[in-house]
Amino acid sequence: MITPAPPVPGRPRHPGDTAVSVDESITAWALAARSGDPDAVERFVRALHRDVVRYVAYLSADPQAADDLAQDTFLRALGSLHRFEGRCSARTWLLAIARRAVVDSLRYAAARPRLSDVPDWRLAVERAQPSGLPGFDDGVALLDLLAALPYERREAFVLTQLVGLPYAEAAELSGCPVGTVRSRVARARATLMALLAETETVTGTETGAAAGTGAAAGTVAAPGGAAPPVGSGAPAALAA
Repeated sequence: MITPAPPVPGRPRHPGDTAVSVDESITAWALAARSGDPDAVERFVRALHRDVVRYVAYLSADPQAADDLAQDTFLRALGSLHRFEGRCSARTWLLAIARRAVVDSLRYAAARPRLSDVPDWRLAVERAQPSGLPGFDDGVALLDLLAALPYERREAFVLTQLVGLPYAEAAELSGCPVGTVRSRVARARATLMALLAETETVTGTETGAAAGTGAAAGTVAAPGGAAPPVGSGAPAALAA
């Protein structure tokens, strides 16, 4: 039985800190898996599979490649477990491997000839917009918005806001100071809010234009030249 896990060296434990406790358990599974414990391997993979899939999907901005990138990540990780010593959490260690898998994938994609241009993010967002509902779908639309961010800001935002890593661990994973991560997250959030506002403005304008067209159609004169009765679709100004 692997849980409850012993504290990870170098990581202070605070009373009631569930996140730390979970990370300690996952790290303990990774250490046990290193020794060939098949149950520990399964627990380790199951515990972090969702985080890895989300991370590679958002970081690569390609949800179609997420499963392949996640599989590549775990294959690399399981082949390198003998070198894992628990100096950092297993989550941070695994996401660093996922990061390299994404970078390698992007480099490979950049070296291949492109058959067609990537669709404009606005069109992708419109396709992902739920019909008749305000706001954005949490899946494809967010991916397209994140794709508009520079790589470093997208990574910082995904690690801290979507995967849920503390800023210190995100900084360690990205190889930069904590202050840099905070700055990148703040700039990413500002850019995403601006893109969201811009798209909502476009959507609102189009909706208003459509409503205006419908209202205009309702002002067609009734038989005999009389104005349509109030409540039949006439603008409020005509009711006066």
